[in-house]
Amino acid sequence: MKDHHINIFWSAEDGGYIADIPDLEACSAFGATAEEALREVEIAKAAWIETARAEGRPIPQPRYRPA
Repeated sequence: MKDHHINIFWSAEDGGYIADIPDLEACSAFGATAEEALREVEIAKAAWIETARAEGRPIPQPRYRPA
């Protein structure tokens, strides 16, 4: 099974790295380093999926692919 794509980018405005999962609405995280942002977004992803399941909402299949 394919996994959801994760974007990681530097945010000068926030002074750190942002990681987001485009297929999962509003699923993102912040970190002082890219590695920390990745760890945090994996935690956010697990919580997002757990919440969706608990509420009976569908979990989107991975679709997003960077250009």
